Parts: sequence; C-alpha cells; structure tokens
Amino acid sequence: MESYIPISFLNDFIFCPRSIYFHQLYGSMNTQLYQQKPQIAGKAAHASIDEKTYSTRKTILQGIDIYCEQYRLCGKIDLFDIKSGKLTERKREIKVIYDGYVFQLYAQYFALTEMGYHVKSIALYDITHNKSFPVALPDVDTEMKQKFETLIEQLNTFDLNQTGFVPNEAKCRNCIYNNLCDYSLC
Repeated sequence: MESYIPISFLNDFIFCPRSIYFHQLYGSMNTQLYQQKPQIAGKAAHASIDEKTYSTRKTILQGIDIYCEQYRLCGKIDLFDIKSGKLTERKREIKVIYDGYVFQLYAQYFALTEMGYHVKSIALYDITHNKSFPVALPDVDTEMKQKFETLIEQLNTFDLNQTGFVPNEAKCRNCIYNNLCDYSLC
C-alpha cells in the first residue's frame, strides 16, 4: 500500500516533528484526554465545515476528501467556490500567518488542481475577526513553493531517533504532548 501524508501534518511537523508521533500514540482515544482549549476551540470553529452545513450552494465544496498524487498528500479542504475558483482555509484565529498554514493551502491547491478544478486564488480566513488573508499561488511565489517541497522531503525522511533534534522552549511550553516528550523543556 502506498503511503501518504495527512495535510494536517504539514503544520504539525513545522511546529515540532515529534508531535506527529505523539499524536499517533493517542490514536482513537477521546481527544478530551489531551487536547487543550485552543484545539477544542479550533475544532468547534470547523464544525460547520465538518458537518457540511456552512453553505447549501451547489457551487461550494466543503469538507471534501482530497488526494494529491504528486506529493502523496491527503486530507480535506475547508471551502472551495467552484464559480470564483477561490480556495479558503479557515482558522479560528490568525495572529501570525505561519508557513504551515500556507503549506496546507498549497496541498489543497495541488490536490484540487489534479482533480481537474481550476483554482484561481487561495486565502486564509480568520473566523474570530472575520478577516481574509490572500495567499500567492505556489507558481507565483516560487520561494514558498520550494520551501513546501523541502518540507515534504523532510517529512518523508524524518527519523524520530535522529540526533540533532533541538527542542524550542516556546513551542514546548505550548505543546499538548510535552508531558510525553523526553526532549520537552517544560
């Protein structure tokens, strides 16, 4: 069976490569055992997408499964307006536009393009502040596209036991898995 990378891993890997391993340890356990307020609030903000109740318009794709053969990525989109060609990734609150957010959009863009959809624009949307942040398409921002491809390569070759991992105190402090991690600085 061919392996693939869940799109959500892109942002998680940038946050901390080890967090993906710990997330898998929890498997199908009740998320209330380990998630904290930000994760719970984020999941609640996505409810209308997950339940496909955001829109009844036939031209709005919401929460559909996607797969990108080129990069071996899979996941779901938030919203894609077929008429306008706009792909939107919704976040509960955006304080900083992290590369991982952009890379999640890129993954969705590449998957939709492979599926035959014409994606004309991509954007991040801050639900809390009702604000949209346009993002350049990968073919326009070649530097970010190269960073995206480098990240995919790093994900495909990461070894949990590799030497040289350096924890980040600020990230460890906010990591929901720091109680499991032998590298955690907290």
